[in-house]
Amino acid sequence: MHKKMTITLDEAVYDGLYRTIGKRKMSQFIEDLLRPHVLDTALDAGYKAMAADEVRENEAIEWVNALAGDMANEAR
Repeated sequence: MHKKMTITLDEAVYDGLYRTIGKRKMSQFIEDLLRPHVLDTALDAGYKAMAADEVRENEAIEWVNALAGDMANEAR
């Protein structure tokens, strides 16, 4: 869902934005610039990259299974 927002820009900045981006593309351009600064997508990208690393995932699964085995043998 999109929300409408009114912002104030210096006239020279607006004119440059209009010339460079065009009137109908300004909102998307500004959103694309702001997104990495206000949403923590870098962490998501890092998790996706780690999950795609099959060698690392297999090592992690082995480690978790070994840890679970150790816990099952632990004296209570």
